[in-house]
Amino acid sequence: MELATRLLERPLMSNLSRGLWGYGGASPGGLELTVQSTGLGGPSAVAVLHELAELGVARAIRVGSCVALGDGLAAGDWLVADSALAVDGASVAMGAGPRIQPDPGLTAAVAAATGGAATGTIASNDLHHDPDGESRRREWAERGAVATDLCGAPLLAAASRLGVAAACALVVTGPARDPTLAGADLDRALLELGRCALEALDGGPAQEFGD
Repeated sequence: MELATRLLERPLMSNLSRGLWGYGGASPGGLELTVQSTGLGGPSAVAVLHELAELGVARAIRVGSCVALGDGLAAGDWLVADSALAVDGASVAMGAGPRIQPDPGLTAAVAAATGGAATGTIASNDLHHDPDGESRRREWAERGAVATDLCGAPLLAAASRLGVAAACALVVTGPARDPTLAGADLDRALLELGRCALEALDGGPAQEFGD
């Protein structure tokens, strides 16, 4: 709700299906925009994107959080995914290849709008509390991933199948073993990243903004 309030002029609730809120309205620059919650995890996010695509959504940017897999990223950094490893169940079920690519034009626009965010490969985990998480994260890092989240990769895989141009912009909460960015600090970082995503989308016809 706060993201919609900050980005939209007079936001109106457009969806509350399955308890996942969505708001529609115009940005200060006149761009028609939807801010839509996708729930937790890949299967939920994929279902939401599928329904949005049926309603005509053509472009989508995920704004969310991730944890770092190495020492190159710190809490509070921004990461724009330039690829994703298909290691989660939803991506594999959709027949994604080993590496999923976001839309290059939209990804470049997001990266430019952030003014210098890091770019890199992400991997998405099926489980928030994964008993084998450490070994999986080590494997993903060896394959080139710099961070992991819960739904970026399957969203990009679904977008490719649906013909939706998609990008993924994430706030790093810290290393996987000890994430420290949370609460109000994380909310502020997500709002700022959301403004960058809006800048990347600005100028196009009715767009979707994934959160």
